[in-house]
Amino acid sequence: MLNRLESIREVQLHHSLTHMQRGLEKESLRVGGDGCLAQTPHPRALGSALTHQWITTDYSEALLEFITPVYQSSSEPLAFLSDLHSFAYQHLQNELLWVNSMPCRMGRETDIPIAEYGSSNVGRMKHVYRHGLWHRYGRYMQTIAGIHYNVSLPHNFWTVYHDLENSQQPLQDFISEQYFALIRNFLRNVGLVVYLFGASPAVCRSFLQNQGHPSTPDHKLETLGEHTCYLPYGTSLRMSDLGYHNDAQAGLNISYNSLEEYVSSLQHAIRTPYAPFANFGIQDNGIYKQLNTNLLQIENEFYSSIRPKRVTRSGERPTCALVDRGVEYVELRCVDLNPFLPLGISESQIRFLDVFVLYCLLAESPAFTEQEQQCNGENLQAIVNSGRDPELQLSSVCTRMPFRQWAGEHLENMLKVAQLLDQAHNHQAHSSVVRAQMTKLTSPELTPSGQIMQTLQRQQQSFFEFAMERALATAEYFGARALAPDRVQSFSTEARRSLAAQRRLEQEDTLTFDQYLHNFLAQDPCKWEDRHKNSTA
Repeated sequence: MLNRLESIREVQLHHSLTHMQRGLEKESLRVGGDGCLAQTPHPRALGSALTHQWITTDYSEALLEFITPVYQSSSEPLAFLSDLHSFAYQHLQNELLWVNSMPCRMGRETDIPIAEYGSSNVGRMKHVYRHGLWHRYGRYMQTIAGIHYNVSLPHNFWTVYHDLENSQQPLQDFISEQYFALIRNFLRNVGLVVYLFGASPAVCRSFLQNQGHPSTPDHKLETLGEHTCYLPYGTSLRMSDLGYHNDAQAGLNISYNSLEEYVSSLQHAIRTPYAPFANFGIQDNGIYKQLNTNLLQIENEFYSSIRPKRVTRSGERPTCALVDRGVEYVELRCVDLNPFLPLGISESQIRFLDVFVLYCLLAESPAFTEQEQQCNGENLQAIVNSGRDPELQLSSVCTRMPFRQWAGEHLENMLKVAQLLDQAHNHQAHSSVVRAQMTKLTSPELTPSGQIMQTLQRQQQSFFEFAMERALATAEYFGARALAPDRVQSFSTEARRSLAAQRRLEQEDTLTFDQYLHNFLAQDPCKWEDRHKNSTA
């Protein structure tokens, strides 16, 4: 890594890093004044969840998702996200946005409304896909919220870096290969992000009402008072088996050693029948229960803490976009909502993630062995469940190592990358945020998970009381925040445009939904040998 850093400095390539591109996707549940999940439809004033550029829904009708445009600064996505929140709060009436990753008071599973997207074929397909998630994994799991951080390096960085690495590959093939090297190192080291920023050590007891669901493991949570369950040294229940866990995906063995292997293994899962899912059936009295009975209905069903991405064209499958045009950016999916921050994330955290991403790119990244992938998963779960335990030991390719030693070594190396970014930006902000994280290794009470547990214990609050207090404070913050008239007009115009766009989709459909779904599922898998061959060398 040091040689790469020096080479980048020598050719002044670090200045191109000021043009890194980034965007945010942030999920938040709508809740009523009593803290229970909202049963109301997606607010019409926010537009169509199907076609709106910036405000949509995830699994549930009550799970809002805010999406920013792509920016080259770390502050602009947050400013836009703040404006989206201010606009949304103007139209939530007597509802709040939940500011914790783990959900609110949960009633019956069927009280979690599945997102609706209208009567168009594409809208119905999104709804049926979510029905499939319900039957496969239950609805409770789908109410967990987080932040996705999308980031890419600029084209002019890649063209020069391609030469620095003496690559003979076509440029886009080189870029894809480098993004997969980044992804492998991310998966090796993601536990560091979870320790430093994990913010879900506790949950309402009501969330555990689905213990009888066959995909729910037996959890060793302790109780705090009558209504709160927690892990004493836990960092992120969202990233634990309590969050996104299912037996079917545990054996998928998706490969990250190359784009070709990744696409091949993912397409195999999409086309492999799975008997337990077949037992649900596809339809019940003409009502679709899932899209198909395979291991994955579509690519998005595969859960990972990071994804290689390429913007898709209309009707294009994500794997086909990757095969045709290569990796464009990566989506980091490991970020909890920090309830102490109005947006759940701060600019300093974005800067840290930028350093982390660049560190994962520049460090050596050998191909995964099956043994190492298993060890990486074990390490992550150890940090998720016991990250704040001062005695925690990790398995470094199955060799024991104290967690704090492991984390400290990575942060020391990351400081060198942070200094490179600071040189490019002509400030010290990246180095400062890395140094600030170092203090969390010896003072775990400074982590968000530590702060949450301290607050619960010191104030003798239940998780619900704490979360409700934070939701009310956040609503007050955005309620008092002025929104520029031109921004209000822009968001109102987009809401109207999206509603009209949904109506057009519904009017222009010529196929029945059965025909539409059949055609979609009958698409041939994208073949690597047919990929786009006009990459720039």
